[in-house]
Amino acid sequence: MRRNIVWGILTMFVLSFSGCGEVKEEAAPNVIFIFPDQYRQFSLGFWSQGDNAKYIHGTPDPVKTPALDKLANEGIVFSQAMSNFPLCSPFRGMLMSGQYPYTNGLTANCRKDREVGIKVDGKAMANVFAEGGYETAYFGKCHWQRTEPLFDEKGTYVGIEEAPGGHFVNRYDTYVPPGADRLGYRYFFQTLRDTHKDPLCYSNDPKAIKGIKDGDLYQPKRFSAEFEAEALLNYLDNSHGQRDTGKPFFITWALNPPHNPWTEESTDMTFFPQYTDHGDVKMDELLLRGNADKKVGEYAPYYFANVSAVDHFIGLVLEKLEKMGVADNTIIVFSSDHGEMLGSHGHKGKPFPENEAFNIPFIIKWGNKLKHRVEDVMLSTPDMMPTLLAMVGLEDKIPASVQGLNLADVIENPKSEKNAPNAVLYFDYNSRGLYTGDYTYVVTTSNTVDFKESFYYDNKKDPYQMNRIKGDDMDEKLVAKFNADLVKQLKAIDDKWSQNEICGDYLNY
Repeated sequence: MRRNIVWGILTMFVLSFSGCGEVKEEAAPNVIFIFPDQYRQFSLGFWSQGDNAKYIHGTPDPVKTPALDKLANEGIVFSQAMSNFPLCSPFRGMLMSGQYPYTNGLTANCRKDREVGIKVDGKAMANVFAEGGYETAYFGKCHWQRTEPLFDEKGTYVGIEEAPGGHFVNRYDTYVPPGADRLGYRYFFQTLRDTHKDPLCYSNDPKAIKGIKDGDLYQPKRFSAEFEAEALLNYLDNSHGQRDTGKPFFITWALNPPHNPWTEESTDMTFFPQYTDHGDVKMDELLLRGNADKKVGEYAPYYFANVSAVDHFIGLVLEKLEKMGVADNTIIVFSSDHGEMLGSHGHKGKPFPENEAFNIPFIIKWGNKLKHRVEDVMLSTPDMMPTLLAMVGLEDKIPASVQGLNLADVIENPKSEKNAPNAVLYFDYNSRGLYTGDYTYVVTTSNTVDFKESFYYDNKKDPYQMNRIKGDDMDEKLVAKFNADLVKQLKAIDDKWSQNEICGDYLNY
């Protein structure tokens, strides 16, 4: 099995000289990349099965995720996949571009008081898949577009700030208009806003949104994961000619749940009772990790209910692939844009350098071409684009601008160490750091220029990261190695810190 099946150029022909003249062609694999928002690595039921918990730092969450557990048991499960900048927009920028934040432009969450937005010049992941002959489709949350007041008061996109424009449709995410901003996705079904049962929707498929045209606002008043799954299932069925079935498909599905708000109004309550004891919520039975503040994490049953809801609707799509007979030749990826602290260290949300926010799920399945295993190679978000392109035979089309590593050899051959990194980068607004597996190391600036502090966690001795090792307690030789490796990696990607020598009074650029 090799990934260099360049399906449009090199084909395998089996000719029958007995008279039938049959021609058989090896088909290119389909790809579907699924990533819910704010889904914890620890919130996979798979980690509670058998002795799987030995592969992660600490106790997994007591969740019920049968569809994803099945996927995990049939595919390769990464224990050390990392959202290098654990925030919604920065993750999407890294995924779509194969670049780190200060190259792709998404250095913060898109918001109406910020000017950030992705910049990839037609070289995003779906652009490359489309160039390689794929049908491309996007479902769900985007959050890569600069947020501007280009709407009328009814939420219709008018494209100007002057009247009737001048209105925002949402404070954070915004509608992505047709053209280059859609990053190569031909079929577009966008939902936005964190109110899971009242999402805003825009699509270039009027039949999916009651005949409403692209750019006009549709509000389905339905749970977003259910609504998106329905559109995706119809797309797979090609119910009204949404795609060219003679081409392979590349689908991205970005669900909003289990992202906050964690309330009854934004939760699929069908899945809530299983996280109660006959209706009573018992936090001691939900927050099992030794670093969890049960008061701060009191929203756990709502979070877990949406985890199970997400699992259910993803399961419908996975079942559809099986029924269509295309699952064996579809590369299925499950991941998330970042984790969720869930009360750990007294925090909600993200971005934090602790495992709950930084470490994300990553499962990849490709029929019987990949054998099940838990893989401990460190996977960064920018690695995902070049790796998938290489796996489908488009390695020669990976843009030169990509900064991520192609880890296809590692995925296909468990003995391969080609490109496998020894450490991966961590980013947030005021910090840079390294994750080495055994350690997490962080350097923080005090005023966007000068050094404030550094610390590290010993992840083997301290799996819940309860003890930040800093100051005189730090191992000087270890810190010197961390600093040298950090500077080397920041220079390699031409990060803002190396450009401006941030914390230059501590880091030797």
